[in-house]
Amino acid sequence: MKELFIIAWRNLWRNKKRTLITMASVFFAVFLALLMRTMQYGTYNMMERDAVKNSTGYIQVHADGYWNKKTINNTFQSSPDLEDTIRELENVTSITPRLESFALGSSGDLTKGVAVIGTEPERENHMTGLKKRVVEGAYFGDAKNEVLLAKKLAEYLELGAGDTLVLLSQGYHGATAAGKYLIRGILDFSIPMMNSEMVYMKLEDAQYFYAAPGHLSSLSIMLRDPGRLEETTARLKKILGPDYEVMTWKQMMTALVQGIQSDNISGLFMLGILYLVVAFGIFGTMLMMTMERKKEFAVMVSVGMQRSALAFILLVETLCIAFAGVITGVAVSLPVIAYFHENPIELTGAAAEAMIDFNAEPILPFSLDAFIFANQALVVLILTLLAIIYPVYFVFRFNLMRAFRGK
Repeated sequence: MKELFIIAWRNLWRNKKRTLITMASVFFAVFLALLMRTMQYGTYNMMERDAVKNSTGYIQVHADGYWNKKTINNTFQSSPDLEDTIRELENVTSITPRLESFALGSSGDLTKGVAVIGTEPERENHMTGLKKRVVEGAYFGDAKNEVLLAKKLAEYLELGAGDTLVLLSQGYHGATAAGKYLIRGILDFSIPMMNSEMVYMKLEDAQYFYAAPGHLSSLSIMLRDPGRLEETTARLKKILGPDYEVMTWKQMMTALVQGIQSDNISGLFMLGILYLVVAFGIFGTMLMMTMERKKEFAVMVSVGMQRSALAFILLVETLCIAFAGVITGVAVSLPVIAYFHENPIELTGAAAEAMIDFNAEPILPFSLDAFIFANQALVVLILTLLAIIYPVYFVFRFNLMRAFRGK
């Protein structure tokens, strides 16, 4: 057996050009497949992370029917017992209460529609890292009637930290909502849509503004293990009963989920074309190698080598080429992917607008998830092993005399 491995290794380097061409085919297949899939998965992960962390959380609890008709009148009364019940689930790590609605923001002659989020500062910061986004002024303090304003919105209204923002809206059951608020700080979001419309205020201030004391529009829930999302959602629905609707981020952001699924299908299609081209390239190289070595095979069989041993030698040669190409492809692609993981590609034009439409940052980060590397390496290995079928078949079927004549 050892002698067969030695013969296979020597055969590889008797024709270095042929061996290197085959290795290059495998290398480029792995390299290109990894670049494509790590970019796709990195983008998907970023979009999901932004959706979960900056917007909905993994799960939200609303009053029954709120999601289909998001009005201040469809809110529910907050209760410590309700939060305690949710916290009993071991997969729940944090709960952020919010009262969300819309208002008209005004400064002098300038007005703009804004999204108002009333929240508890510490819990909101724990979930979204909101405090880190303050670029002017400071985060919430102890005073009442303070707000944090998104940067582009502040620029549009020509306001800064320390200025006053006037808000006008309709409160609970048609009550008039109006108030003046000190701008405590300016927030800078990476997502342009959020940067142009967000206003944060303390939960009790929002409840007073909308004349809805004790009311919440949602409880945003973060999970210890996102892989148990469906299980945790099902348990919450059973515990809370029909008075509340429990929704996952996937149900609330269907456009994002469908966009990811559609893009993934197109990515798999492109990857399939790449694999097809690579498979034919590898097979063509194997076919060329077989035709070139007819006389060699005939000589080895005529001097007593078993055809099964010759087939095994070919298998070892192919495995060596495949593993060398895969390992080299992974090794070369890893630093490139790691660089773009830390320094994502910034998008412009229509591509950037498409990302913004999904409430995601217009960048293309790359993923370093190990399963992507394992999957692509495994697929290319399988393709290479499939390509050895013809040479092995030829070894068992060729005619010695015809092979000696080069036919």
